[in-house]
Amino acid sequence: MEKREQQERVRELLKKRRAVMLAHNYQRDEIQEIADITGDSLGLSMQASKTEAQVILFCGVHFMAETAAILNPHKTVLLPRLDAGCPMADTITAEALKARKAELPGVPVVTYVNTTAAVKAESDICCTSANAVSVVGSLKARRVLMTPDHNLAAYTQRFTRTEILPWHGCCNIHDKLTSRLVLEAKARRPQALVIAHPECRPEVIDLADAVRSTSGMLAFCQESPATEFLVATENGLLFQLRRQNPAKKFYQVSRTMLCPNMKLTRLVNLIEALETMEPVVTVPEDVRRRALVAVERMLAVPRD
Repeated sequence: MEKREQQERVRELLKKRRAVMLAHNYQRDEIQEIADITGDSLGLSMQASKTEAQVILFCGVHFMAETAAILNPHKTVLLPRLDAGCPMADTITAEALKARKAELPGVPVVTYVNTTAAVKAESDICCTSANAVSVVGSLKARRVLMTPDHNLAAYTQRFTRTEILPWHGCCNIHDKLTSRLVLEAKARRPQALVIAHPECRPEVIDLADAVRSTSGMLAFCQESPATEFLVATENGLLFQLRRQNPAKKFYQVSRTMLCPNMKLTRLVNLIEALETMEPVVTVPEDVRRRALVAVERMLAVPRD
């Protein structure tokens, strides 16, 4: 089938299954194009919980589908590519976190949502790239352990006196973006603003005009009077930026900013998942309950 035929087949099956289709901002253009909801991982899961759909087709990576299952325990969560993982999430396990907690008695654990359900279950509170500073501030602690992204920890440290002990993980896509690549891009497009994700290295953050989560980037570019932007995050976000701002121009900072795991999912995988109702992602109830506590604590933190 051609692309348009595949897209139409997906929409037919979604209607048949009474399913809602969620697509992360880094997914392929043709997938974002037909999704019911696009956004970041936590936002998608939260929006799914507000729909009447009993089936969630999650186009993203494994930890995202787990988060959807945590927040939607009575719904069926389908992940079209079960092998779509996350190298950052793989840098930490529940067992390794338990061992580190034993070395740091009484130190609260702040865990990025880009982790497995089992790791969330061993954490005191979760955070996103958008609310990490508020979450750390809400704990009123002298120091915290922040997992797993050391770049997000370094960014958060800029805005708090709380000592942040970082886990030494990272997003390999954001971490390989260097200041040299950004400066080269700025030389090509000197009039463009640089917007960067908090998962980028400190040297890249220092060169950015704005640092935002993916949802924050979308809002910033809509509100900014600027008309040209260099986007320092996974290049899948360019689809939504261009769709929402047709009069503005958006450029890749680097062609290297492509996540192979996010790009694994294709239209044919969506069709197969909806036809077979597999693969289903579930979270053991004891793990789900403890992980939910960490997520709910985060959601209770007042927004700045």
